[in-house]
Amino acid sequence: MANNGAQPVASRPVAKPMVLHNPACGTSRRLLADLAERGVEVEVIEYLKTPLDAPQIKTLLSQLDGDISEVIRKDKRFGELGLDKNDYVTAASISKLLVQHPELMQRPILRIGNKAVIARPIEQGIELLGL
Repeated sequence: MANNGAQPVASRPVAKPMVLHNPACGTSRRLLADLAERGVEVEVIEYLKTPLDAPQIKTLLSQLDGDISEVIRKDKRFGELGLDKNDYVTAASISKLLVQHPELMQRPILRIGNKAVIARPIEQGIELLGL
């Protein structure tokens, strides 16, 4: 069978995983430590220092499986802002909220290629990487 010059699947370059990280989050720190122990190099984006813009958030939402509203932390800050979770169920409303309040983004989020997962628990991120 002819190879056509194509690389075998195992030797094709793989996109470097990216982690949206908050250093104050223990789960986020545990994910990075676990990946480092496994020798997995990742691009780390501290999203509070380098917030995502609306198009980046919409792309991220399209890469998540399941309920995209889970990307919003419904925590004390969410309550302090007087927000209603029922107002944030579409990509447009979620991206607008997270541009204004990036601290409400759930973390860590691990993305590789065109797939992303909220890595809570971290095993969900490990599973996405096939480890």
